[in-house]
Amino acid sequence: QVQLVESGGGLVQPGGSLRLSCAASGFTFSRYFMRWYRQAPGKERELVAGISNSGSTNYADSVKGRFTISRDNAKNTVYLQMNSLKPEDTAVYYCNTDQYGPYRTYWGQGTQVTVSS
Repeated sequence: QVQLVESGGGLVQPGGSLRLSCAASGFTFSRYFMRWYRQAPGKERELVAGISNSGSTNYADSVKGRFTISRDNAKNTVYLQMNSLKPEDTAVYYCNTDQYGPYRTYWGQGTQVTVSS
């Protein structure tokens, strides 16, 4: 079965960096679009970044120039490098992928990122 396991979250000071990882299993990782979402307390879950199977990327305006999504198909892992972190980046970060025929969406358990001095 499909499994997504995030890691790498933690507490960091404003201006600091973190790298999140999402290890995928149970499907042919290299074929699928992968996304990072985040959800802050009291807010809706929002899309942060996505990467296609060919490596094309897209980002939310709020993280452009600070975050970088990448993937290693040999390791079945997608990453989110987060630089110049701000307190408003504090959230639980989730890894996501969708599959079709029939449609299903899969989520990891999330990893907490807290940006605070």
